Amino acid sequence: MKMLVRGVAATALALAVSGCSLWGESEVEIEPNPLVSFEAEKSVEVLWSADVGAGLGKKYHQFLPAISGDRIFATDHEGRVQAFSRIDGRKDWDVELGVVASGGVGAGYGTVALASEDGDVIALDAETGAEQWRAKVSTEVVAAPQMNSDIVVAQLINGRLVAFDRVSGERRWTYDSLVPRLTLRGTSAPVVTQDATIAGFANGKVVAVDNVKGRILWERRAAIPQGRSELERMVDIDGRPLIAEGRLFLSSYQGRLVAMDPRKAQILWTQNVSSYRGLAQGFGNVYVSEADDAVQAFDQSSSASVWRQDALANRMITSPVALGSAVAVADSLGYLHFMSQVDGRFIARYEVDGDGVLGDMLVADNVLYVLGNSGRLVALKLN
Repeated sequence: MKMLVRGVAATALALAVSGCSLWGESEVEIEPNPLVSFEAEKSVEVLWSADVGAGLGKKYHQFLPAISGDRIFATDHEGRVQAFSRIDGRKDWDVELGVVASGGVGAGYGTVALASEDGDVIALDAETGAEQWRAKVSTEVVAAPQMNSDIVVAQLINGRLVAFDRVSGERRWTYDSLVPRLTLRGTSAPVVTQDATIAGFANGKVVAVDNVKGRILWERRAAIPQGRSELERMVDIDGRPLIAEGRLFLSSYQGRLVAMDPRKAQILWTQNVSSYRGLAQGFGNVYVSEADDAVQAFDQSSSASVWRQDALANRMITSPVALGSAVAVADSLGYLHFMSQVDGRFIARYEVDGDGVLGDMLVADNVLYVLGNSGRLVALKLN
């Protein structure tokens, strides 16, 4: 298993713990669990597939696609952005931006946004792919920018949120948080509602920022650092927070799974769960991919554990997604694993990309969209 960690101290960069490595280099590789046998209850149908340029590169960035209306948008690591029909995979437009992309794309309200390794935030017209504006930020952005009708918000690896006018690209406001010396390689992507932006940070805190002035509405510690070393005290919120049924859910590495009331900033319940992935919800449950690659379901109201599937250990699984009556994850070897939302049993499996899947998946209208590491974008249905 490989874990990417970012740190200031040179000594931290030499650590290798429990087979996990910093920046992807390790003396000891832990073998992924072999695939378990089961009787398939569902079949996977490929609706269409498309080639998204040169693939995702070698830096373990998560190149998430984005859906807006009847289109799905995706980029490769060379900054080639494409728009496809969500229905049949027809390519609507294709632009090359001349940058090295560092994360996926965000889309909505007629705008597609992405960022580069050099700290460029770029907005494109969703209809034509024409560049609307380009703005410079202070450091790399590895999570897809998010937006509402007024602003585009980028979350930087240095703990900063920067909001731009969605139409003009003018900088509206900036929020700064303190970043620990040692953090995971990625960052969470913010949740941008019409009134507020909610974001989790590497220090274990979650904040809500007013979208007009950038003032702090509330700030809560979602994870509490524990241990004596910097590595032990990492409580990075790397997965995007989830808003469902009027509640805010988020998880942290070596921290907790937390349910909150986003209006009052009140913590409703917590569970000791370590995760650096995003969450999914369905059937009254919230689903989490744990750091040890187990998938667990918790009751949204009571926090009780409903089931736990641990057969995917060391396969480096993605965030879960809910699809019909199933919950699905992909792994670093390129397999999709479908589990029952009721009890977590495996109901289907499909090999989607021989180069593996690192980035998270999307679901819209009961169709699953997967961007594999090779750059193959696939639309699938579970029958």
